[in-house]
Amino acid sequence: MTEAQTRISLIDTRLLASGWDVSDHGKVVEEYALSAATSVKDASSPYKNTQFSDYVLLGRDGKPLAVVEAKATSKDAELGREQAKQYAQRIQGEADAPLPFCFYTNGNDIYFWDIGNYPPRKIHSFPTREDLERLRHIQTYKKPLTHQYIDTSIAGRDYQIGAMRSVMEGIEKKRRNFLLVMATGTGKTRTTIALVDALMKAGYVKRTLFLVDRIALREQAIDAFREHLPNEPFWPKFGEKAIAKDRRIYVTTYPSMLNIIRDEEQTLSSHFFDLIVVDESHRSIYNTYGEIFEYFDAFRLGLTATPTNVIDHNTFNLFDCDDGVPTFAFSYEEALRHEPPYLCDFQVMKIKTKFQEEGINKRSISLEDQKRLMLEGKEVKEINFEGSDLEKRVINKGTNTLIVKTFMEECIKDDDGVLPAKTIFFCMTKAHARRIEKIFDELYPEHVGELAKVMVSDDSRVYGKGGLLDQFKNQNMPRVAISVGMLDTGVDVRELINLVFAKPIYSYTRFWQMIGRGTRLLEPSNMKPWCTHKEKFLIMDCWDNFEYFKLNPKGKDISNTVPLPVKRCEIRIDKIAEALGKDVDIVSKEIARLKVEIAHLPEGSIVIKDAQNELDKLSDEFWNNLDDEKLYFLHSKIEPLFKTVVGVDYKAMRFEKDLLQTSLYRLQNDSDAYIKQTQKLMEQIAELPLSINIVANHEAVIKEALKPAFWQDATDEQLDGIAEELAPLMQYRELLTGEEQTRLNLKDVIHSKEFVEFGAENESVSITAYKEMVEAKIAELLEQNVILQKIKEGETISSEEAASLATLLADESPYITIDLLRRVYHNKKAPFLKLIRHILGIETLENFPDTVSASIEQFIAEHTTLTSKQLAFLGLLKEFIIEQGDIEKKDLVSMPFTTIDSKGILGVFAPNEINEILELTKELVA
Repeated sequence: MTEAQTRISLIDTRLLASGWDVSDHGKVVEEYALSAATSVKDASSPYKNTQFSDYVLLGRDGKPLAVVEAKATSKDAELGREQAKQYAQRIQGEADAPLPFCFYTNGNDIYFWDIGNYPPRKIHSFPTREDLERLRHIQTYKKPLTHQYIDTSIAGRDYQIGAMRSVMEGIEKKRRNFLLVMATGTGKTRTTIALVDALMKAGYVKRTLFLVDRIALREQAIDAFREHLPNEPFWPKFGEKAIAKDRRIYVTTYPSMLNIIRDEEQTLSSHFFDLIVVDESHRSIYNTYGEIFEYFDAFRLGLTATPTNVIDHNTFNLFDCDDGVPTFAFSYEEALRHEPPYLCDFQVMKIKTKFQEEGINKRSISLEDQKRLMLEGKEVKEINFEGSDLEKRVINKGTNTLIVKTFMEECIKDDDGVLPAKTIFFCMTKAHARRIEKIFDELYPEHVGELAKVMVSDDSRVYGKGGLLDQFKNQNMPRVAISVGMLDTGVDVRELINLVFAKPIYSYTRFWQMIGRGTRLLEPSNMKPWCTHKEKFLIMDCWDNFEYFKLNPKGKDISNTVPLPVKRCEIRIDKIAEALGKDVDIVSKEIARLKVEIAHLPEGSIVIKDAQNELDKLSDEFWNNLDDEKLYFLHSKIEPLFKTVVGVDYKAMRFEKDLLQTSLYRLQNDSDAYIKQTQKLMEQIAELPLSINIVANHEAVIKEALKPAFWQDATDEQLDGIAEELAPLMQYRELLTGEEQTRLNLKDVIHSKEFVEFGAENESVSITAYKEMVEAKIAELLEQNVILQKIKEGETISSEEAASLATLLADESPYITIDLLRRVYHNKKAPFLKLIRHILGIETLENFPDTVSASIEQFIAEHTTLTSKQLAFLGLLKEFIIEQGDIEKKDLVSMPFTTIDSKGILGVFAPNEINEILELTKELVA
């Protein structure tokens, strides 16, 4: 196409889609005349010495808002970059208006250049007039972020302020993408809300989109925004479906937003938001919902609790971060090391039953159970399962019962010591969860079905005010939430004190997200009567997960994860390639199916719209005489488009994909792979529950497909028939009643039960426990020890008496020494007698680390414009004073402070600030 044809066919249409009608001269001026004095010389221009800007977009005041430079589709849009800039600069001078925004396009690619503010970037579509006027307002009235006030009542911890300052400093440096890595429980959402508040007040942000991956997390985020920013209108309000355009805070799930941007009737501009927050940022979200980030042009903030060392390259890349270097990071270990800790530590009890360890077979089944099985007419020697088959090929009620009983014995209880504190049971499947719930009800009928409840995402009773999740969070009962995936991530319940891993976990990211459910500390201002203290939380690991991640620190390798629809397309193309020259009927059949699948790609997807040129090449002629070049085109250009397929029956698609792979192995004459694949398929088919009517209707096909002989001679057409008939039934595999699996009720016993050293302290006796021992011993000695009695009465003690008391205590279990007392009571300088008076309750002893932390945090709260470098220095200062118990002026210009700046404190703070810090340190170490 020529430039003129490109403008008419493509650019005018794309402008109109954003509300710029080229025939409306109150909005758009075509061929905007420029003075020739310093005009741009474009050799290809038909106008020679007279220059015209292709399009000028006008604001409501009639002044130019933007210039659009057009190029033919055959040319690189980047060729218009300098032209557009010079036109904009010329218009600024001639029209007495602010510098217009720059756009340059060849009809397919559009580039946006906010000159002087950001480098050019590719965008999906033109902004609307309202978008450009909002951007102009931001450009004109935004305030410097260096001194922007942060509301520390929303998020005021030192690391939270550091995270916000890191983002704000990045914005000042013209960055647009940011990644915060913060351990679960450290307040990512609150930090984000405080950041949004600061950016709105500074004039950088008008509308914020907060994306989550589940409805429960959407409700949680809305509650948090409503609590901390009560005057900011949010969407959605209760019952709202259609998106409203008059709000400032938008909270929704990824699927909902994807549907909105694909809905041609909702017409949400790609420049509608100023900031997009991506909660729980990880690769699977970008694989499936990356289209959202390609569509919107906005600041992008990623939030994740995944440890930095296991975040994948694509996540760092999406937020323009070098691998392993997020914008800001605050780890679980750092949170635990803080004085006082910001998060709760945990202990692990490893539990393994006999059947898990030895499997279920004649050797492991008790003689009593063997006799019972024989009386029931069962052959004991035919029962042979591996421990890993539990809840898969075999269900043993005795094992589940043992796990529940052991949990009730070993769990951390409430203050009354009777009921378990709040707990999550992580189960393998929904059927497994229901079985655990039933066992709780059978073993503990006195709680009338209220003790433990299943909570799964497809149960509407879970959500909303008064729903099961709300009850679990805010009411005494239920005490145990039995979850399958839903509660693995994101859901905040501070009172959680027990976690039961009743399933194996292979994702390191998911593993730490699950642990993170228990790391939050209690809020002293909002204590629940059923949970008044939380020193540690307990993880009962029933499937050796901690051992697995010791051996496999990053879990299973998922570096080659490909979205399921893309993988199915890849296999189909490979099958077509393999069948060429072998079986023309298979080629024709698979091409026809591929055409249908391509035709059903979502038309509203921006990825599909952008790929229209490639899709237009798939004419009838293309499919004739397929060769290597065409097959490469299908793999490289068409196959990736299938990542846009969402909201389908993935269980059916996975079964279809597996059958397609099976037929490909047959074509390739790979008999070993074919046999393994057919065994995998038979396992899936065997799990279909014939007790469900819709499945029972296909019983004949199911029984036929379970015969190995069927697969030996199956034709391609028969494999297609199996896919067509059984794929839609795969959704019912989760609903197994146990009748289709081997169901047993054999007594299981504990094979091993041990505490695993895993966590930050790894101490044989906790500090709290040791403190209790010390206080009990001194209370015991007080009854007969004259020196302790004199101290209690406030009488003066001689140095000899003090030394005698110290010797006595050091010789008595638990071997009390001044060093241990200083450690236990967190005060490295406290004299021996002061410690004793504190234990006796007659003198208050300040906790030195707490005092230092509080003083530094108070300093930070009073100096709200500190930079991230200054915050890092103060964090190091706090650690140094707590560790050393002292500090001198010369220390501040030596290691470790010179790691922040080569000049130490002199290179970080102004003279008046240095004087304040010196006064503060004197007070702390006095």
